[in-house]
Order: sequence, then C-alpha cells, then structure tokens
Amino acid sequence: METRTPPNVLQNQSLQVQQIRVSSSTPNKVQEPIRLNEPAVGWRIFRRLSHIILVVHLWLVAVLVIYLTVRGLQAASKTHHFHPRKWYPPLLASTGSSGIIGFSWQAFTGCSPSMALKTAFWFSPVLSLASGVFFVIVGSRGGLAAGVILIVCSLILSVYVCWINHRLNYAIRLLSLSTKYPPKNTSIFVFGSIIIGILYASFLVIGIGGAIALRSDFTALFVAAILLILSWSLQVIKNIVQVTISCIKYLNLAEGSEKDIGAAFHDIIKNSVGTISLGSAIIPLFSFIQGSARSMRLVAGDSDEFLFSCANCCSGLASLLRSHGNRWGFVHVGVFNKGIVQASYDTWEAFKRAELEIVIHSDLTVSFCVLCGVSSGAICSIISGIWTLVIHKNYATELAIYAFLIGYFLCRIAMAWPQACVSAYYVAYAENPQNPRYDSTVPDQIQRLQRRSQFNQPQNLKTSEEADLDHSSSFSKRLA
Repeated sequence: METRTPPNVLQNQSLQVQQIRVSSSTPNKVQEPIRLNEPAVGWRIFRRLSHIILVVHLWLVAVLVIYLTVRGLQAASKTHHFHPRKWYPPLLASTGSSGIIGFSWQAFTGCSPSMALKTAFWFSPVLSLASGVFFVIVGSRGGLAAGVILIVCSLILSVYVCWINHRLNYAIRLLSLSTKYPPKNTSIFVFGSIIIGILYASFLVIGIGGAIALRSDFTALFVAAILLILSWSLQVIKNIVQVTISCIKYLNLAEGSEKDIGAAFHDIIKNSVGTISLGSAIIPLFSFIQGSARSMRLVAGDSDEFLFSCANCCSGLASLLRSHGNRWGFVHVGVFNKGIVQASYDTWEAFKRAELEIVIHSDLTVSFCVLCGVSSGAICSIISGIWTLVIHKNYATELAIYAFLIGYFLCRIAMAWPQACVSAYYVAYAENPQNPRYDSTVPDQIQRLQRRSQFNQPQNLKTSEEADLDHSSSFSKRLA
C-alpha cells in the first residue's frame, strides 16, 4: 500500500490528543478532560448566544404547548368537534412504537452491520410503497397527495438501490470496521436519548392536538411551528449523540485512548450545545442546496441553454457551502471544541490532502441511516393510520403524517451512533493515513473508484467531483 505523510498543519491537534492519552498501564481509567481550543471572542459570543436561544426556545415552547393544550381541551369540551380519546392514543402509541423500532435498528446494526445495511436498502422502498398505498386507500385529498409522493419516492429509492448496488460491499466493510468496538455503554446512552426524544415528541404532540381543538385562525400556523420545532429539536438530540460518540471514537482511533461516555457527554453539553444547535439548523439546509445543485447539473449536462445557465454557479455555491458546513465537522466540534464552520473547513481540507473526496462523495452511511428512518416512519404511519381508520376515519391522514415524521426523526437518533463511528473513522484516517490501526479498506476503495471513474468517463469529460472542484474555484474567483 502506498504510504502518505501526515500533514504538518495537524501536528498541533495531534499534540492536543497526545496530552489526553491514557497510560497503557491503566487502560480502564477515565482519561483527563480534553484540552479544548479557545475560539475567537466573536465566535464565543455567538456560540453563547446560540445556547441562550436554545434554552429560551425550550421555555417558550413549553409555555405555548401548555397554553394550546389547556385552551384546546376547554374548547373541545364545549363544542365536541374534537375527540381527544380518538386523536391522542393512536399518535402516542405510534410515537412509542417509533422508539422501539429505532432501538431495534441500532441493536440490529450493532449485532450484524452487513444484514442491517442490506435490510435498510432493500426493504425501505417496500415499506414506503406500503405506506403510500395506505394513504391512497384512505381517500382524502391530503391522503392522495401524501400517497402519490410516497409511491414516487419508493420507485426512486428502488432505482437508487440498483444504482448503488456495486458500492454496498465497501459500505458494509467500512460500517463493520468502524462499529466493531463501540464506546462502552453506547446502548444505554442511545436508549436514554431515544427516551428523551419520545417524551419530548409526545409533549409536542399534545400541543398539536390542543391547537387543532382550539380551531382558531392561527391553527395551521401553530401546527407548522410545532412540527418545525419538533424536527429541529430531535435533530439537535441526534447531533448531540453523534458528537459525543464521534469524539470518543476519534480519540480511540487516532491515539488508542478511551474516554468515559458520561464525561464526554458532560463536556459536549457544557461547551458545544450552542454550536450543535447552529449546525443542526444550517447543515440540513446546506445539504439540500448541494443535492439540488447536483440534480441541476445532472439534468443540465453539457447544455449551454439559458434554462441551465445557472447550473455552474449553483454547483460552485454548493461546493463552497459543503466545505464550510458539513456533517463531518461534528467530529472536530466534539474533540477540539471548534465552531461548526471552522470544524467543517478543517475536516474537508484534511479530506482533500488524503485524497478522500472521491470516497466521501460515494459514502452510503447517511443513505443507510436515512433509509432506516424512512422505514421506521412508514411503519409508524401504518400503525397510527390503521388504528385511526378503525375508530375515526377523518383523523387517519393527519395522524399518519405526524407519525411518519416522528418515526423518522426518532429512528435517526437511534442511528446516530453508527454514523458517528464512520465519521470519526474517516476524519481520523484523513489526518494520519499511516496509522497502523487502519487496514487497506479505504486506500483500496480510492483506487477502485479512480479506476472506475477513468473507465466510465470519456477523455474530454470530468467526474462530478472534479466538476464540483472546478465550479467551486470559479465561483470563489467571481466572489473575489
């Protein structure tokens, strides 16, 4: 295997990690706290402000939910247009079921990563199709719209699974390698996070019911706001789990040291909650822009038509955003207490130096976690929908949609730990490819993808990754 010299710019970070290495004579002791970087004053103020906004937001949400619940139930008792006994039980039951499904997915992944990954990729389209058919059977206008969307998505997922079938073997091998030795008490930590997610989701669901029972002019606004808050809050919980696990896994891979999961969680809550909250808001937005830009470029091809004239600019913007806001940066957020922008930039630069970009672009870990979430959401929507269809058909579509969203996000919390392990593996490898803890899995995949790219692409065309880099460079020059 070809050797590479680790970049000099990362020596300071290596020294920081060396300072927390556990002595080989006492491997079971909890290591000393990480010596954190001191961010710039402006970033510290902004991070502190983000933390304050998170706390204030939780209090405001609690007040809003309690108000809507009390007023809504009072109105329902007078008008009898809302039936709490028929509305709440199916949705709360599906919320609890989503926790069970999520924990089952994470246990399945821990026991057999290869079977879990294959199951997610091959059964998620089937479950999405089943959920879509159910929505169509309900027959309401909203149900027909949701059913058509899910059926189309299931077809797209089926095509996607066939398209990436040749990458499954590498994904299985990497997932097995990175999750082979998870941090101690990972299952307990994930289980606790799922319980918190279930309780928080159930609390907000009660508020949604109160808003619907109130039947004010702002009902739709209240429901949309609560769903947005629910999505972001569960995303924050997921990323806290991811940062905690990735911090421990990175230290283990980079230096062979270990850190107690409770101590790591305490450090994350104390120092990085504001950063994680900010990252939970901007990274999904950046990912959406990147996906849209890539789709636009694929549709445009080499066309110079006016309709596709902005494809290159969008690709350049997407590449710029990716290097300044990506999920891989959460590893440095936990280990070095960096801001999400600086952490994302540093990790992406490390990927470039290690020639990992082509592997990162083809990584299936996030697709695996997303498909687990989709399957969980589909099952929860069917559970809630069938129950509601039996007792009160008018609520079936609405409750099934809520159940799908809650099932998806709770399962993403459960699957945050394998995503964290893979992220830590890539980042640790990029910073020191010569580390003897790594085998030839990643270098072999780099060579395989490069050969495949050269074989499939004509001489005068570039790969999508090369095009992204060119677009990013040209876009940066235009900004300058």
